[in-house]
Amino acid sequence: MSTDAKQLVESLACWQGTVDAHPLDGGITNVNFTVEDNGEKFVVRLGGDIPVHHVMRFNELAASRAGFAAGTSPEIVHAEPGVLVLRFIEGHVFGEEDVRDPAKLEQVVELVKRFHEEAPKHLRGPALIFWVFHLVREYIHVLREGNSRHTGKLQGFAKIADRLERIVGPIDLVFAHNDLLAANIIDDGAKLWLIDFDYAGFNSPLFDLANLASNNQLSEDQERWLLDTYFGCPPSDGLWRAYSAMKCASLLRETMWSMVSEIHSKLDFDFNTYTAENLARFERAYATFSTEVDI
Repeated sequence: MSTDAKQLVESLACWQGTVDAHPLDGGITNVNFTVEDNGEKFVVRLGGDIPVHHVMRFNELAASRAGFAAGTSPEIVHAEPGVLVLRFIEGHVFGEEDVRDPAKLEQVVELVKRFHEEAPKHLRGPALIFWVFHLVREYIHVLREGNSRHTGKLQGFAKIADRLERIVGPIDLVFAHNDLLAANIIDDGAKLWLIDFDYAGFNSPLFDLANLASNNQLSEDQERWLLDTYFGCPPSDGLWRAYSAMKCASLLRETMWSMVSEIHSKLDFDFNTYTAENLARFERAYATFSTEVDI
């Protein structure tokens, strides 16, 4: 933990009394703390823009405020450059096994769909678009320029991304979360909350659904149920094909995100292992997809 970061958090002007900041583990993009002040508890997120990952803090702030207005996300009580202070949600942080639980998965789908439909009504100011295939192409440039140890894989990734993008085809747009890791969902016992909007932006709903499935290792039956529940009817062959392509793209993006983080992140995290785990998941998913679709 950085002493400077702790001192910065404790010196914020929003506190009513003297506070003691405690590190909050789990984040792999930002540095996070919890703070108790005047009988209330808060989360403080520290982090500036991260251009290599297209993380822009004005966008995160706008998405967080829209999520709160939509009833899906905690309130922002203070913001300044590089700092967000949110009300702490007392509850159970999801793990992958929670997302795979059928009853909880149904609640998660309702939460995600509500965010898609309601958050844009409250979104203010400029907003980003999150297009996974653009990110993959950008990561290829970043990795080459950074002399990544993965340079030999990049030409193959580019060809795969082009194929997947063609198969996805035309899309509808929603305002999406785009980082549906289990840990970004909290159950307070009465409702679920969606947190962490570093990558929020307009996107196809298929990306959030595919991202949810790939990050939490849903079964094929659960994936088909996911599409049926979200869209209100069983998926057609075309929708299933587009969704499956998006799932491969989601896994490829997570893999390349980690590859880029290996050479650019200053956080104390084992990105090499994270890369290996996600690369294996991507390769399995793409191999399965390739046997089902003529690409």
